[in-house]
Amino acid sequence: MALVSRIPSISSTCTTTQFRKIKSFGINPVCSVNYASHSSSSSPFTEKHSIERYQRDSWIYKNELEQSASCPILPDPSYVREYDIALQLPELKKMLQVLREKREGGGGGDRRGPGNVFLVGTGPGDPELLTVKALRVIQNADLLLYDRLVSNEVLDLVGPHARLLYVGKTAGYHSRTQEEIHELLLSFAEAGANVVRLKGGDPLVFGRGGEEMDFLQQKGIQVKVIPGITAASGISAELGIPLTHRGVANSVRFLTGHSRKGGTDPLFVAENAADPDSTLVVYMGLSTLPSLASKLIHHGLPADTPAVAVERGTTPQQRMVFAELKNLAEDIVSHKLESPTLIIIGKVVALSPLWPHSAEESPVLVETTSSTNTLL
Repeated sequence: MALVSRIPSISSTCTTTQFRKIKSFGINPVCSVNYASHSSSSSPFTEKHSIERYQRDSWIYKNELEQSASCPILPDPSYVREYDIALQLPELKKMLQVLREKREGGGGGDRRGPGNVFLVGTGPGDPELLTVKALRVIQNADLLLYDRLVSNEVLDLVGPHARLLYVGKTAGYHSRTQEEIHELLLSFAEAGANVVRLKGGDPLVFGRGGEEMDFLQQKGIQVKVIPGITAASGISAELGIPLTHRGVANSVRFLTGHSRKGGTDPLFVAENAADPDSTLVVYMGLSTLPSLASKLIHHGLPADTPAVAVERGTTPQQRMVFAELKNLAEDIVSHKLESPTLIIIGKVVALSPLWPHSAEESPVLVETTSSTNTLL
């Protein structure tokens, strides 16, 4: 219970001039800066201040809704985050107390042991790619902590009595730090809850699931991992791209496009990846792709290597840009692709039925509408 006991209340730092009334969109008002009307048609995922998020997590703001319909308008993201956490504290404490009483008052006088934590991968977005085991677990959870890239359609499958709590991260705004997520998982597991940690893709592929598993196991909490279809597999299959293919690619590498301290240089050493007989799949690589591409070419990967960038893969809002490696970064910018975007680089990309048949046709933007690929 370290988290709920150590986060201070910061309500006292707000002055009356920092508050305003907000009108709801057919629901009760919720305190948050930049409250935005994101519909499921504009994004298949949970955006940080969307209506869907606050509708889904409305239980956690019950105390504030009963007391006030005002919210701060300060633009400081760190303040927004801390204020949001402070609003959530009363209901988190209530839920912990109920769970503890239930655990200590078990039948037969036996004290129940701690609950379990499930790290569940939900795949790249399409709910039909969810595993049967994952579906069973999320429908029987007490509390689900979910990331931004768990699709709205997957979250619609959660059991009616479960509590949902958004802990997603986007560039410039982390609703919870990784350490705070650790403490939340620990607090509720120690109270006897059946806790599910929902992650897009697979929890152990660039999902920090290993860190959460290690932390909880050191605290004596049993952790069970339910794998999901990682974005590389789900999206490549959607496009008809074999990640390996005899005579074309004999290996595949998953790379993180994240940079050190938010810079434009990718973490991965490009010279180790510049293998024309390997397929490269880059996660979270939009901002560092220009640097990565130039390094790959510098270290010997042909500039005309086929490549594709896929935004919101496997969802109805999927968009793709096919291009040669030397042009991919520029074409991504011109077509305004946004996160989440997966990048696949390698000769296997040309095996896709969507790949243009001549250099003159490249690049090609492909949008998915109602599960039908349309060339634009």
